[in-house]
Amino acid sequence: MSRIANAPVQIPAGVEISLSDTEVTVKGSKGTLTRNIHPDVSVSQEDSALKFAANVNSQAAVALAGTTRALLNNMVIGVTEGFVKKLTLVGVGYRAKAQGNKLDLTLGFSHPVQYEVPEGISVETPSQTEIVVSGADKQAVGQVAAEIRAYRSPEPYKGKGVRYSDEHVARKEAKKK
Repeated sequence: MSRIANAPVQIPAGVEISLSDTEVTVKGSKGTLTRNIHPDVSVSQEDSALKFAANVNSQAAVALAGTTRALLNNMVIGVTEGFVKKLTLVGVGYRAKAQGNKLDLTLGFSHPVQYEVPEGISVETPSQTEIVVSGADKQAVGQVAAEIRAYRSPEPYKGKGVRYSDEHVARKEAKKK
């Protein structure tokens, strides 16, 4: 059984945390994040650390305490440093261009694809074949990156498509005559 809930989350300077019975709000330089807490988990603040405990002596409650600890740790990291996902476009004529809260993608379709970027997430295109998705919420950054990748995921024969910058695409051999 994991003991991750026993490790406290250290609160860095400049981060404000407000606790209520059902909700935790974390405020920092990169933004404000709020998360509901399950009733089987109790969160307490001691000095500059958050401590977690299961209210019920069950395996599910202990697992929820560990999950809650990991989620709140990601919130603290998000409001101080933020999260970044990098995407790369591979293919002839594949281009991306960020304009305000829209991302224009040319991915070999008969029409250009326009992606509406949600609130709290920023998308930059340092070059025509690179996309940088950043924000304070780890889940939202990953979801936006996954939605952009889903427009044209990498195919195994030529490797064309939108991929994460650290992703390895397993290539297949072409059909032989």
